[in-house]
Amino acid sequence: MPSTRFLGSLSTPRVDITIDTGNLFFNQALEGFLKIGSVAATRSIAEDSFKAINGGKLSKHCLERSLKKMCKEGAYWGSVAGVYVGMEYGVGRIRGTWDWKNAMIGGALTGALVSAATNNNKDQIVSDALTGGAVATASVLLNYLT
Repeated sequence: MPSTRFLGSLSTPRVDITIDTGNLFFNQALEGFLKIGSVAATRSIAEDSFKAINGGKLSKHCLERSLKKMCKEGAYWGSVAGVYVGMEYGVGRIRGTWDWKNAMIGGALTGALVSAATNNNKDQIVSDALTGGAVATASVLLNYLT
């Protein structure tokens, strides 16, 4: 009896965007904005599509609302990512070294900046700065494991 085998591998898709503005800082920030902004916009449209299909109603108003939400979410999360990538790059340039501490400081600064921009009180700004630093550090340390 013939035997069959199945071989395969599972890997995450990778999209590389090359943008040259003439300044490495702006290149990195813009790349972060575009990558994360597109992910947020895709997530938003998928979520709204599911709700529309599940609810059984699809109208022009529903589509317009979904498009506005997609643009808003994409712009917001893209901006946060652009600020984070820019902060991490700037911290690396100032420190002269590239390690996980840049992510921690960049995440903390981004968390504080985004929180302050949304008119939060001082305690919430500190909390968001700590959260931003912790999430960014965890992300970098998890990348070291793979």
